[in-house]
Amino acid sequence: MTTTSDPVPVAAHTAAAARNAAIERTGWGNPVVLWQPRNATFWVYLFGVGYGLWVLAGQINQGIRLYAPALAASTVIFGLYAVLFWWFTARIDRYSRQPLVLVVAAFVWGGFAAAWAIALSGNTALISLWGKWFGQSFQMAFGAGLTAPFFEELGKGAAVLLLLFLAPQVVRTAYDGFILGAFAGLGFEIIEDISYALNSAAEQFGSDQMHASLSTVGLRLLSGFSSHILYSAVVGAGIVYLVGTVAQRRRPGLGITLVLTSMVLHGAWDANIGLSGGNGPVIGGLMFVEILVSFAVVIWVFNHTVRPEREAMRAVMTPEADNGVITIEELDALAGDRKQRRAYRKAAHSRAERRTRRHRLEAAHDLAGQLAASAGAETDRVRFARTELARLRQVP
Repeated sequence: MTTTSDPVPVAAHTAAAARNAAIERTGWGNPVVLWQPRNATFWVYLFGVGYGLWVLAGQINQGIRLYAPALAASTVIFGLYAVLFWWFTARIDRYSRQPLVLVVAAFVWGGFAAAWAIALSGNTALISLWGKWFGQSFQMAFGAGLTAPFFEELGKGAAVLLLLFLAPQVVRTAYDGFILGAFAGLGFEIIEDISYALNSAAEQFGSDQMHASLSTVGLRLLSGFSSHILYSAVVGAGIVYLVGTVAQRRRPGLGITLVLTSMVLHGAWDANIGLSGGNGPVIGGLMFVEILVSFAVVIWVFNHTVRPEREAMRAVMTPEADNGVITIEELDALAGDRKQRRAYRKAAHSRAERRTRRHRLEAAHDLAGQLAASAGAETDRVRFARTELARLRQVP
């Protein structure tokens, strides 16, 4: 006698298997411990950050005593600036979010190792060589543009490379490299900008240190949004494509292209004076075009690298939609882009319902994180996250 199996359990089993495969592939929810004394990469990281701190301390030792007001003001301003960009970068990491320890590690490497242990020495040496080879006028016009992209972008990209070997169980996708690269760029930019503000305070023998310092702060704030954070996010994605992981097959052509594209954008920005011949309106036009191109590149890289993350989110949360914990509409918003999330919220009939929908998306993301941390198993935290979603469903 032939029997027909019930399709519902089969479908549920398939969805659960897809969830487990997505969690295993992306490493979402895996624990991270950076203290690895038997891992040579750990000591490279410590040496780079430690040496960078030592160099920075030597650079600002005298300035701290002479220009403390300017240093304090610029540190506070750039600190607030860092918080704003930290919030924004964290907001776009909506899927398998990076552990805080890795984000901080990338920021610290960018701020101290990349800037002071790598870029300072490399930039100083090569810019000096440009002057000796081609003269001072060439050095002033093109030296920074031909030097900084190489040492600075590779220095910041080294954060992603090191973390790939320190946390291979978590850093697995090009999107992971994109996010960690962005935080390395944020660290580089903030520490570099503070040092620029401190150096400018010494102009005119420090007679008007606050004005000189704050003028530099203003200029750096205006240009910062299209600078290191953007470039190193692209480089970070390129590094992962270049190296490859268990979740991301090697694509060396794409990886090298992304790294070189970031370097070209960075180089063009630093060589604007030389490219324009010192013409003010031409400089402004070049900067405008470069900003547009830079944003077009970073948006493309973001959209390209985020697709597997969205697919993983859908795989993790599909069983919850099948069981009625979340709706199909919520699943689409959770695994979708900004437009889908906004459409989900705007479908509400009142401000209160719109707020509830926003909270339900956050609660659903928390549930996804708990499911990833438990590798799809039922735990008290998973059950609590589901309870929160049920509670929010009752909120008017």
